[in-house]
Amino acid sequence: MADETAFNSPQKLGEALFHDVNLSKNRSQACATCHAPEAGFADPRENGHPGTVARAVSLGDDGVSIGDRNAPTASYARFSPVFHLRKDGEYVGGQFHDGREPDLEGQAGGPPLNPAEMGMESKAAVVARLMENADYVAAFKAHFGSDVFDDAEVAYGAMTKSIAAFERTDVFSPFDSRYDRYLKGEVTFTDQEELGRTLFFSDQFTNCNQCHQLQAIPGAERETFSNYEYHNIGVPVHVAVREANGSGEKVADLGLLANTVVSDPAQAGKFKVPTLRNVAVTGPYMHNGIFAELRTAVAFYNKFNTTAPSAQINPETGEPWGQTEFEHTISVEELTHGPALEDERIDALVAFLKTLTDARYEHLLEE
Repeated sequence: MADETAFNSPQKLGEALFHDVNLSKNRSQACATCHAPEAGFADPRENGHPGTVARAVSLGDDGVSIGDRNAPTASYARFSPVFHLRKDGEYVGGQFHDGREPDLEGQAGGPPLNPAEMGMESKAAVVARLMENADYVAAFKAHFGSDVFDDAEVAYGAMTKSIAAFERTDVFSPFDSRYDRYLKGEVTFTDQEELGRTLFFSDQFTNCNQCHQLQAIPGAERETFSNYEYHNIGVPVHVAVREANGSGEKVADLGLLANTVVSDPAQAGKFKVPTLRNVAVTGPYMHNGIFAELRTAVAFYNKFNTTAPSAQINPETGEPWGQTEFEHTISVEELTHGPALEDERIDALVAFLKTLTDARYEHLLEE
């Protein structure tokens, strides 16, 4: 007999749905597969491809498909505002790297129907899977009305609302990192971490807070470390990923311009500024997962502020950084703000970024 109290709130129902592999075509993949709670809500798996591709992009439910983009952490995703165009002409917010879904509900509804992800053929097919579980049926009716399953669109929407409700809980955004404890006076930073903190929020010595500070006051509590704007920072094409997924070098990733409500060519190649919460444990880095190490991602910004030969070399490959797409839309003003950083300051910034790791993931810093 169905138990309508098994999931006594939309959040509890959403938690079950978030972990349910039966909502994928081959019953092998859930939201939690690519956004693993034990791994900072990012994807810790290797996808079966060698080299730099192995963890750069996620493997789909079919065991074959991989996409072009790295699975972003779902940590703190609830703080991204609904996708909109600001009065100053800048796009802000939304979910996914290109903001193509305006909110968490939209994001939750995308992967089940994506052929390269969970692979279900329709919303009705997903709803049919939901109805296999009697406790789900009872809970859906209790929370969304007895007629919720009369319309597959309505039932699917109820599923996305439940998952989004779970993602809005403190499970995803506890604000309990060493940084948060530092602000409360509960811990003391090392000299290196303190230097990194000072540099990060400096308007003179780095460009970090040009994009990774939301609150007006530097160092304010509950900072999410993203202004949720869209920028092209000249990330190199991940050629190995393009070769592995068959898209080839000629298929450009349009970034924000791939969002169906955006038509301005000046938005090509721009991606949403990610949160830096848990950044030290949710690599690889950049929208296409091209950098394995956090230090590499930080050092990459030096290429815009100096012509020194060493700054033009990717330390992971020993080769030049590589070609980017849409050079005409690169955010030059933001990227050239502040001087190039010597190794000591790069290391200090990395040390500071590690302090943004939620308490439950601090053990991963050592691993």
